[in-house]
Amino acid sequence: MVLPRRMTLKDLADELGVSTATVSNAFNRPDQLSSKLREHILTEARHMGYSGPDARARSLRTGRSRIIAVILAESLTYSLNDAVSSELLSGIAEVLDTRGHTLLLLSGRQNAASVPGASSIADGFIIYGLMPSLKLFSDLPPERSLVAVDFDIEDHATVHVDNEPACYAIARHALRTPTRRPAVINLRLTEQPCNGRIDGDQALLSAERTITRARLAGFQRAFAEAGIDPAEVPMWNIEENTFEVCTPVIEEILDLPDDERPDLLLCMSDRIALTVVTLAEQRGLRIPGDLRITGFDGIAEGQYRAPRLTTVRQDSTEKGRIAARMILGMEPAQSRVMTTEIMIGDTCP
Repeated sequence: MVLPRRMTLKDLADELGVSTATVSNAFNRPDQLSSKLREHILTEARHMGYSGPDARARSLRTGRSRIIAVILAESLTYSLNDAVSSELLSGIAEVLDTRGHTLLLLSGRQNAASVPGASSIADGFIIYGLMPSLKLFSDLPPERSLVAVDFDIEDHATVHVDNEPACYAIARHALRTPTRRPAVINLRLTEQPCNGRIDGDQALLSAERTITRARLAGFQRAFAEAGIDPAEVPMWNIEENTFEVCTPVIEEILDLPDDERPDLLLCMSDRIALTVVTLAEQRGLRIPGDLRITGFDGIAEGQYRAPRLTTVRQDSTEKGRIAARMILGMEPAQSRVMTTEIMIGDTCP
């Protein structure tokens, strides 16, 4: 039996009386056509049974797959459910969609061994967050472009927010109200896993490895300015930014005797801060009367519930757009630091 010949891009162009470049743009570069013309071409293509350019043939011909890989520090399940990382991915996808590129999601945590093989088809890489192993980068194709987000990789462009100044500003605001027992809840700051109080024997990750070190530096600058010895401020560490992992650490803090329990908690994420609010309310603690709380991220949940969270808002969607534009060459691959916004809510007025 002879199989029918597969319709080609040129066949469709001839049928519609347009150039092959116009048909190609309809599938791959929609920004180059009017929406009316693109919709006409796509509709006719469906009617004629043409599903689009052969990606394998195009890749062999051009040496480009039009695939951008995002390597996530966390598992895919966590990243898609987390408000901050999902906003970042939305911004990346928005730009890739307009340029006819495909997004490939990989986890450096759960599938570290398979990342180099799976990513070999990608034209470029966006690295997001603190990776469990730096060896991963040595296995990536060195000739491909790479942009890091919330993470530093030597000789590559990075996209950050102003972590240290932002945390200094929100801590300075919080310390305008007298406090007797301030404390800090960090997010994955220790060299070795630690879901609990940080003691003097635990080494902290360097500022080059994690953005939370810069956030801590901002808090500590504000403490010193207020006449509080940063070394005397107790610190706890959270290993994963989820309610389930935060809960035992925060319960330990809130269940301290009244004369030991902090009256101000500076939290390195909104998820940590919101968990504090929930567990404090369950214990009948008044917010902000008994306990004042600040967060970091500006996720919607913190602004919709009562008491409204005092926090630092970062534009994670725009951060994703910037990284995507850099990786596609739409803007120079130069390191960027985005500004943030202090949002004063009810938890620390």
